[in-house]
Amino acid sequence: VPPLPLPRLVREFVAQNNTSQIKHVIQILSQEFALSQHPHSRKGGLIGLAACSIALGKDSGLYLKELIEPVLTCFNDADSRLRYYACEALYNIVKVARGSVLPHFNVLFDGLSKLAADPDPNVKSGSELLDRLLKDIVTESNQFDLVSFIPLLRERIYSNNQYARQFIISWILVLESVPDINLLDYLPEILDGLFQILGDNSKEIRKMCEVALGEFLKEIKKNPSSVKFAEMANILVIHCQAADDLIQLTAMCWMREFIQLAGRVMLPYSSGILTAVLPCLSYDDRKKNIKEVANVCNQSLMKLVIPEDDEMDEAKPSVTIPAEPTSEESLSKPEAVTTGESHTEQPLFFPCSCERIQVTLNLDGIVQVLDYHLSDTSIGMMTRIAVLKWLYHLYIKTPRKMFRHTDNLFPILLRTLSDESDEVILKDLELLAEIASSPAGQTEEGQGPSDGSDVRPGPAELHVPARAGQLSSSSTKGLECSPSTPTMNSYFYKFMINLLKRFSSERKLLEARGAFIIRQLCLLLNAENIFHSMADILLREEDLKFASTMVHTLNTILLTSSELFQLRNQLKDLKTPESRNLFCCLYRSWCHNPVTTVSLCFLTQNYKHAYDLIQKFGDLEVTVDFLTEVDKLVQLIECPIFTYLRLQLLDVKNNPYLIKALYGLLMLLPQSSAFQLLSHRLQCVPDPELMQTTDNTKPSTSFKRTAASNIDYTELLQHFEKVQNKHLEARHQRAGRAEQLDRRVVL
Repeated sequence: VPPLPLPRLVREFVAQNNTSQIKHVIQILSQEFALSQHPHSRKGGLIGLAACSIALGKDSGLYLKELIEPVLTCFNDADSRLRYYACEALYNIVKVARGSVLPHFNVLFDGLSKLAADPDPNVKSGSELLDRLLKDIVTESNQFDLVSFIPLLRERIYSNNQYARQFIISWILVLESVPDINLLDYLPEILDGLFQILGDNSKEIRKMCEVALGEFLKEIKKNPSSVKFAEMANILVIHCQAADDLIQLTAMCWMREFIQLAGRVMLPYSSGILTAVLPCLSYDDRKKNIKEVANVCNQSLMKLVIPEDDEMDEAKPSVTIPAEPTSEESLSKPEAVTTGESHTEQPLFFPCSCERIQVTLNLDGIVQVLDYHLSDTSIGMMTRIAVLKWLYHLYIKTPRKMFRHTDNLFPILLRTLSDESDEVILKDLELLAEIASSPAGQTEEGQGPSDGSDVRPGPAELHVPARAGQLSSSSTKGLECSPSTPTMNSYFYKFMINLLKRFSSERKLLEARGAFIIRQLCLLLNAENIFHSMADILLREEDLKFASTMVHTLNTILLTSSELFQLRNQLKDLKTPESRNLFCCLYRSWCHNPVTTVSLCFLTQNYKHAYDLIQKFGDLEVTVDFLTEVDKLVQLIECPIFTYLRLQLLDVKNNPYLIKALYGLLMLLPQSSAFQLLSHRLQCVPDPELMQTTDNTKPSTSFKRTAASNIDYTELLQHFEKVQNKHLEARHQRAGRAEQLDRRVVL
């Protein structure tokens, strides 16, 4: 077929409706020319196919398959000029056929995506003209087959080539702009690829991708009911952990919108979301934007947990959305594609039903993530605070389910008390207080943290009710600060045991934060119960040196902390059986430290017993530490706490043993500033002759002493002597061991 008369010949065949001859002409142009081994023949074949298409006019649609296939084959030609001619030929074919080429769109798109990355500028320029033409056709048509196109788009979106990526994004923007094409339905299939393109080195491509993602997000906000949130949740979880700041910020913004728009549909993905969000809360100002968005995500997700979640049966799945992946799956990237063209990774797509059914909270996964972040010492302070807030929130909203995890959480919560941050410790104490006071803790049949201790409180020694509502009149005092309910459960006493063990094994914690921790607990829980239980535990403490130190700490808190004002008033008068019971309990443990025992007697106005105790000090080993504590007690007597005691010095007749006790302390002290201070105070006592009274003097203020008359002070004094003998024996043993060690060193 000669090339010049070809258009006329084809038009004659069209006029005759001779389809067989037309196909024959196209076949010759394809097989013998366009697919020839000779470059010039291939060039002629491409020109001929384009001319044939022009001659066919509107009938070219009937022969598009035969016309397009050989031209697309030439797209892979080694000669750049032939690739350009192929591009030019296809442009003419498509221009004539217009909408008729849409059934062949996928092969055209595939060919164009390859030309977009062509190294030859002329070929690239030609492909851009063809690309614009094809976009115009798609935009003006309502017959575009999006369903068949998505798999190809999903594959090509993972290209690493910048020009191919630019080509893909431009097509996504075009398809988004067409009203009749609902690309949002297929967003889960291309979202992962879009986020990967967002990390491209080219600023232009990143900007284009930002625009595309922004348009999608606008559409999601407009039509949230038609969005497949669940199918995209895990994709966002992965990219919220990206190293690239732009990817991470964009994914986090999407996550924020998803949580706020989809609500509880996002709950099954909570552990993955928290894995991504929690570390961001500790970012510095260089990533301030990411930190702020992550904080909103965290707060919004926390609000989705409701009390009804504590009642749902986790064994019965009530939603058809995909299950959350394991920790390995949720953090891992998909495997790379090994096709001929360079790609990054396989697409992420999680098919699921779009039904919006009530979901069940996966509490086990959430607790596992929170436990991991709290255990990781490299995690920042704000993240640890957020974790503790989450745990506290879960214990408030879902206490029944959370108490199943308490035994595993308890050790790490105790270790967190050693944190460097006061704010972290405060949140930790709030959480521990909630665990110790929640009624849900009483439904666990007394199962508490496994501490290996068999110590149990005596019923007359510790006001801890066995069940909710069983409270004595005294144990209800001061519980208004309890974060949930005025009851103590089985975890309370075990918390006290483990806290004291922590102080014993970590003396620096006791020295630096001991008072702070105990004072905060007194605000959060019942101060009387705390002191009562600790005294009961210390009574059985085998490490006598620690017991003495701990008693001194507790006594200092009792005498000086404003949080314990009510408890001090209760002890000062000893008017009730409960206050006398508390005094006896404290006294027995306070005997580990002689000076603190005297100060307790001063606080409770047991002046005669204080005098009797000081008389026993002559039998004790007087050390520098002992004298230092006496010095501190003298300083305390001058503080506002003991104002009432100093005023009672005016009534010499009714308080002879108070004056005798103070003189006893004065005789113990060396000539020091404390000696001078107490001596000057005693010099202010009016008329010293009134001090000459006998032991059987009856005080006029008889009510207070009558109320305390059922206390066996003789037995208490004997207990004091017994405890001090133990301490003396222990000191001798320590001295003996030290002497043996010195001998070994010498040898």
